[in-house]
Amino acid sequence: LAALVWANFFDEDAYRSLVGTPIHLSISWLTIQEPIVVFINDVLMTIFFFVVGLEIKHELTHGHLKTPRQALLPLCAAAGGMIVPALIYLAFNRGGPAVAGWAIPMATDIAFAAGVLALLKKRVATSVPVFLVAVAIFDDIGGVLIIAAFYGKGIHWPVVLAAVAAIALGFFLLRRITHHLVIAIIGAVLWVLFHDAGIHATLAGVALGLLVPADAPSRARDVLADLHRYTGALVAKPPDETIDNAEVQAIESVLVRMEPPVLRLIRLLHPWVAFGIVPAFAFANAGVRVIDAPIDTLLGPVAVGIFVGLVAGKLIGIFATTIIAVKVGVSTLPEGMDKQTLLGVSALAGIGFTVAIFIANLALVADAAFLAQAKVGILAGSLVATALGAALIAIRRPNATSHAAEAVVEAPTSANRSDTNER
Repeated sequence: LAALVWANFFDEDAYRSLVGTPIHLSISWLTIQEPIVVFINDVLMTIFFFVVGLEIKHELTHGHLKTPRQALLPLCAAAGGMIVPALIYLAFNRGGPAVAGWAIPMATDIAFAAGVLALLKKRVATSVPVFLVAVAIFDDIGGVLIIAAFYGKGIHWPVVLAAVAAIALGFFLLRRITHHLVIAIIGAVLWVLFHDAGIHATLAGVALGLLVPADAPSRARDVLADLHRYTGALVAKPPDETIDNAEVQAIESVLVRMEPPVLRLIRLLHPWVAFGIVPAFAFANAGVRVIDAPIDTLLGPVAVGIFVGLVAGKLIGIFATTIIAVKVGVSTLPEGMDKQTLLGVSALAGIGFTVAIFIANLALVADAAFLAQAKVGILAGSLVATALGAALIAIRRPNATSHAAEAVVEAPTSANRSDTNER
């Protein structure tokens, strides 16, 4: 919003000058000298994709996608939600100079979509956000594969082999050492190798995230046994001997051994990504001028193709493939989800902000007019998808299943179990 207001109602040249200001960063042998917008898009967004890789790793190993049966329905939904928007975009741009932007409306912004759904949590069962996140995870996987396959700069195979060797070395190294400095060094090496190999450098973040172990370094039983011995020794101290704060706080260092490195890094990095990197990316990339833009910018084939792809393509693709998958017996709808809720969730998946703009920058960077059209289509489509999805969910009447699920979450203690059972 700040970028749009500045570019449209204040000095657009000042905005362009700010995001284009050169930045110089030198860390040992690694030197980066690029405009602020390029630094954000190519360096800081690597951390964003690192967190994406961590979340994918967790969901596939210990989360909602760890078994084929759990993964099959959101996989089908995500496939439909990627194919239909791409076909709609191609229908508007077939044979045109902007055909390379076909992947832009395929992306779902998991943070925005899940955030809107969180505001409506009293109207949906607890299984609904889980389904949306699972669909978005597969969407992220598809987006990563598409960026790697179609938006590189020409593959240099000797460097690719070096990158593969570095990934293998990182895999074995991180099995034994998960110190933050070691992870950062491996990430920096992968970033340089991916960049030089012709693969977009930000995908080094995804590769690094998938390398981080998803299992806790120690078994819970062993940690609890150590904790039992430690606390027993503290309690057994003579009454006249004080127990200082450092001894009590040392319990935390014991408990850390129960936390998988993947979850620890997500917990540490998520606030920085959500409140720092994503807003910086949005500010540096969303400042498109529309107040006096030519009609082609607002209603050109790129803008319309992306808009229709996000609003209609995502809704039709996810809803139809999910219903078909249920009809043929692939899986069943999540408990507490009816068809209207599925429609709302399918519409919310049309919020394609962050990754859609990222892909637009890769696909249409050579033509500023097409890139402006793409941003208009993304912003308008995401806004309408938000309103449509929220309305479809808000106007439905909450069912008994969602109330019961909510009651279990809100009333976990014995003091109000009777109220939970009554509800």
